[in-house]
Amino acid sequence: MTKKSIIASAAILTLAGIITRLLGFVYRIYMSNVIGAEGMGLYQLIMPVYALAWSLSCSGFTTTLSKLTAQEKAKGQYGNMSRFLNQSIIITSFIGLFIGLLLFFFSEAIAIYIFKEPRIILSLRILALGFPFMAAGSCIRGYFFGLHEASIPAVSQVFEQVVRMFFIYILASTLMPRGIEYAAAAAVIGIVAGEILSFLYVIYAYSDFKKKNTVSKKPSITHSKSLYTLVSMSIPLTLNRVSGSLLSTVENLLIPRRLLAYGLTNTEAISEFGKITGMAMPLIQFPSVILVSLAISLVPAISEAMAVKNYSKINFTVSKTVLFTTVIGVGAAGGFILFADMLGQVIYGQDISRMLLYLGILSPFLYMQMVLSGILNGLGQQVFIFRNGLISSAISIGFIYFAVPVMGISGFILGWFISLLILCTLNLDRIKKIANIEIDPINWFFKPIISVIATFFIVSFIKEHIYYILGDVIGLILSIVIMGILYLTFILFTGCISKDDFKILKN
Repeated sequence: MTKKSIIASAAILTLAGIITRLLGFVYRIYMSNVIGAEGMGLYQLIMPVYALAWSLSCSGFTTTLSKLTAQEKAKGQYGNMSRFLNQSIIITSFIGLFIGLLLFFFSEAIAIYIFKEPRIILSLRILALGFPFMAAGSCIRGYFFGLHEASIPAVSQVFEQVVRMFFIYILASTLMPRGIEYAAAAAVIGIVAGEILSFLYVIYAYSDFKKKNTVSKKPSITHSKSLYTLVSMSIPLTLNRVSGSLLSTVENLLIPRRLLAYGLTNTEAISEFGKITGMAMPLIQFPSVILVSLAISLVPAISEAMAVKNYSKINFTVSKTVLFTTVIGVGAAGGFILFADMLGQVIYGQDISRMLLYLGILSPFLYMQMVLSGILNGLGQQVFIFRNGLISSAISIGFIYFAVPVMGISGFILGWFISLLILCTLNLDRIKKIANIEIDPINWFFKPIISVIATFFIVSFIKEHIYYILGDVIGLILSIVIMGILYLTFILFTGCISKDDFKILKN
């Protein structure tokens, strides 16, 4: 089995992520045009259930399997890798089936009494059918992440998105005349079909991979010991993800209700909720595709280094990863602030500039938290992550409950910003102590901020002229490209990133 670099794996996942996000934007633009902001709000109410089912059934096992696969690979124990994978698939498939049955038979009660929205009953029942396939497929992808074989999960990710788009395109216009709830159900049918077909693909890919990489070795640990190792490592991760999903669900339930207390009508509240969660957030999260891919790749890479006690590699990898994260995060923040007025209009045909402006300010902290969580997972700090996640969610929920009725959706954004700020501070402090890294405020913070300010002033001066000459769409694209080139130029000119920093590409 060949050795793959962190960035090689991350680059493959990034490319797949960019393709998926671009397809996702087309998908969301089409959906928003067909079902409107209210329909997007219904769809977003369903997504926390999807996230919760994933968290319960396979989230902890996927990350654990990635870590264990990397560790056993580093020690040459290929038989243990297969045993861990087989046990994970059996356990998660059973859990996914059980959760799916519960959701299917209790969908009416969940929709009416928990979500207070009977129009999502049909969507919940359809969603339940995909859980076993989602769980088993996630485990197989985790196995490939542990091997640094990112191409297979990457292809499955793009394939799944294409399937979703195909079904929403075929079904939405047909079902929309029957009501918004049927249009939302069309999108959920796409999710389920994507999970099933993606699962079939990774099963085929795994079978083909095993034929080409015939390393026959008996497991060195017993069934009971491997099961204990797998479950004991997965439980803290699962609890962390489940608590996060549950608290996220609480947030999604509270936001529309507290917007009613702010003075909005039910339709206005659902529309506002749909705009921020279904339109603004996907835009803000788009640059994070690079960092999410990096975070996924870091877990097995750091676990491998920990297994062979290569602490110098851990230190170097963590330091440079944080540097790249701040550079990307600060640049993205500048872009969202600068183009807040045009992005929503060009992409969705709606004004979401205020949301993009506020979310843009918090985006560096959002991206940093994604990467720091990946580093802490690789360092085995699952309990610490779990505790901090509870603190962060408690802050967010508090602001939703008390601030949204006074400030509207801005109260939610303010709470999210404060929770991310606290979370990043706590996580960075823990990583500093474990990995013994030195915080570099000049390169990590000062130089990126100076670079983005210089870029901001130059582009803000010329962008209106570009819009006037080329039109809004082409003008926006060209302005973003110019900003990216200028920002990168300033980053390199200030010495924020040097040639030596790119040694991480080879590690």
